[in-house]
Amino acid sequence: MSAKIDALLHDLVGQDASDLHLKAGQPPVMRIRGSLVRSNHPPLDADELHDELMSILNEERRHRIEDFKELDLSYHVPGLSRFRVNMYWQRGKIGAIFRVIPFKIRTIDELRLPEITKKLSMLPRGLILVTGPTGSGKSTSLAAMINHINLNKRTHIMTIEDPIEYVHEDKVSIINQRELGTDTHTFADALKHVMRQNPDVILVGEMRDLETIQLAITAAETGHLVLSTVHTVDAPQTIDRVVDVFPPDQQAQIRTQMSVTLQGVISQALLPTRDGKGRVAAFEIMTATPAIRTLIRDGKTHALYMDIQTGSELGMQTLDTALMNLIRDKTIDYEHALAKCSNPGEFQRRAMTQGLVEVARAEP
Repeated sequence: MSAKIDALLHDLVGQDASDLHLKAGQPPVMRIRGSLVRSNHPPLDADELHDELMSILNEERRHRIEDFKELDLSYHVPGLSRFRVNMYWQRGKIGAIFRVIPFKIRTIDELRLPEITKKLSMLPRGLILVTGPTGSGKSTSLAAMINHINLNKRTHIMTIEDPIEYVHEDKVSIINQRELGTDTHTFADALKHVMRQNPDVILVGEMRDLETIQLAITAAETGHLVLSTVHTVDAPQTIDRVVDVFPPDQQAQIRTQMSVTLQGVISQALLPTRDGKGRVAAFEIMTATPAIRTLIRDGKTHALYMDIQTGSELGMQTLDTALMNLIRDKTIDYEHALAKCSNPGEFQRRAMTQGLVEVARAEP
């Protein structure tokens, strides 16, 4: 436990910031509503920062950061919040980033996730992927979906996380949460044994490598609901990323497996609100219709976008449509939406045709 770090984290939460950046010789920096802001706290020199960070680690993790130069963990300040921590070395000195993880798990409705996510959460089997760039809120959305299952269905939920972020309490379901480095060594190791743990739902924090992806798909094939994340920006890119991890001679088989097991892809982007008081997520939703399953199996991922555009009756929507709706509701600015959209030229044309550029730029 570090009194100095805890004091910084109290200030972080007090300013409603999301991240704390600690770099040797520099003042602490906070990310507030998406923007980096230098704090008024004095800099920590390299030795002081090293000692403060080591004080929050157990002996095993101290050896790990020294040996491997990278470390992910969770940190808990009683009465304040949980934090996801990444420590690393740069230019021979240790640094760290703390991400705020609130105690309260926000619901699907509170996060304004599309209603179809409730239906996807309650499916008995298959693969659901939540995608987006780093910091787009994937973990928060997954926690809301797991919470929805926990409140509404008698299941056994096993999570494998790096690190554990949101802590779930048993409600209707039973939840066991395993953390890499503390409860298991790797995602793949945990997945190899998960079938013996009688799960109904499996959360894999991230599909990082071939073995983890293969095991997750196999778990979905054998009658489990598997939820995970991928660092991609839309559904077509997600399919390609998963398939491209495998050697060429296995890719046809993986496309076939994905076409059978995939239930949905939820892609999201996080944008600042117009009032400057927070951020809001825009979601792209693709659900696995027979037509989409055929496109995945045949490797025609470039054609998926058209099916998403025309699948609104089935709960699907493109990211650009979601951004348009947020502009229309005067939730976000046009310029921020344009920076996040998938097709800037088409987005600009649609926005102008619908008069949304003027709506977005008008005074609230």
